[in-house]
Amino acid sequence: MVDTLIIGGGSAGSVLAARLSEDPGHTVRLVEAGGNRYSAADFPPELSDSAALPVDDQAPWLWRYPVALTPDRPGRIVRGRGIGGSGSVNGCYFIRAAARDFAAWSRETGSTAWDFEAVLPYARSLENDADFGDYAGHSRTGPVPVRRIARPSRLVEEFAATCLDLGFGEVPDWNAMPGGPDTGVGPVPCTIGPPDAAGRHHRIGPALSYLLPALSRPNLTVRGDTLVTRLRFDGTRVVGADCVSGGQLETIRADRVVLCAGAIESAALLLRSGIGPADHLAALGIPLVTPAPVGQWVTDHPEIGIEYRHPAPAAGAVPLEYVLEFDDIEIRPYAVAFAPGVHRMGVTLMRPTSSGRLRLAAPDPLVPPLIEEGYLATGSDRARLRAAVGLAGKILDVMSAQWSGGTDEGAISDRWLYERLGTSQHLAGTCRMGGPDDPRAVVDEHCRVHGVEGVSVVDLSVVPVPLSRGPHATVVLLAERATADLR
Repeated sequence: MVDTLIIGGGSAGSVLAARLSEDPGHTVRLVEAGGNRYSAADFPPELSDSAALPVDDQAPWLWRYPVALTPDRPGRIVRGRGIGGSGSVNGCYFIRAAARDFAAWSRETGSTAWDFEAVLPYARSLENDADFGDYAGHSRTGPVPVRRIARPSRLVEEFAATCLDLGFGEVPDWNAMPGGPDTGVGPVPCTIGPPDAAGRHHRIGPALSYLLPALSRPNLTVRGDTLVTRLRFDGTRVVGADCVSGGQLETIRADRVVLCAGAIESAALLLRSGIGPADHLAALGIPLVTPAPVGQWVTDHPEIGIEYRHPAPAAGAVPLEYVLEFDDIEIRPYAVAFAPGVHRMGVTLMRPTSSGRLRLAAPDPLVPPLIEEGYLATGSDRARLRAAVGLAGKILDVMSAQWSGGTDEGAISDRWLYERLGTSQHLAGTCRMGGPDDPRAVVDEHCRVHGVEGVSVVDLSVVPVPLSRGPHATVVLLAERATADLR
């Protein structure tokens, strides 16, 4: 029997395990379906190199999920596999959600717990900002290293100069007070270490900054290669979880279970455990524990990929050294190559009005769930992306890049968008946060699952609004904030 069982050893799970085990009288067990990594040496070189985006088809450190981006366009989502999770394979981007995101979050929950002013102390306490640590709203004492690339690549320098020439302001710090700038171009704060003698940086995710330093604590146990198949209940009170480890079935008893398996697997586990839409579970023969709208609201950031040619080499220190933000659009000049000799610019809608859903295909945990992104279902989403692609085209033209498109948004058809449609890999909202009377809500403002006792969800699945920035900084903040409620 343990006090807290954490399911999932990615970013949120790493933070929670480290923070909850600071109390020597509280026993914590973390289980991860992927492999163990107990030291920095256990991370493959591809995961350590901040310039790599290690998501190729054969990578053994990924989970892969088929998705429907639209009813007619298939796609794929990948997630980090093993201790460290997606925080060990991402682009190191660490921009906080904007103050307006937290305002919308609080409105959805009917609570002030997620106002920007309420979460700012947690945002400060987690970071060690090498560039702005002495400024308001920042810190130099937290576990997460944050720094910006001092010498961006030639391609990114041209992109930034073009944006300034087009009238956008310069943003030295996207995490600046009060609550982050809304518009401009500037360097991406990244979770990387200082440059080595060759100018290379190391990716430092929460497993390295939180979990590994805590592994010597006798009250903390971490085990990989352990697949949780379902939660166990006595009535509506959780008593543990069934899992498979080394080919053997096992039940881990716990006073409390916290799901940190990510927006896909946390939702799938709740559904397999009898928490979800009653009709869906009945069709799969899963006994109902409590009805809940698990998986009924899915949001993500649709991204239009524009491929182009430019004489500057693809040689960035991180995949994204700079970004341009305006309104609900983020334009990403990727500094790494996605194909030999070809550059890519991502045009991303950060607050889409379209949404999707997630369902189980079968009760078997080895069968991937059915994921419908629901991208571009509304005319407003398509119109915003057309306008943004038009601006991206102007930027590329000024940069003398070669690309197959034009700057006239009226000539950009829906088909053109669909042909280049991809995902930012930021799926969220499957276990949406909200009050007890909200028919869309799965968890309350303290991340506790409605209708059962002893189960919480702490990962991107609970975020109830689309975030106007990439989510990793918010996931770490979410775990820090949730720790205060779970202690």
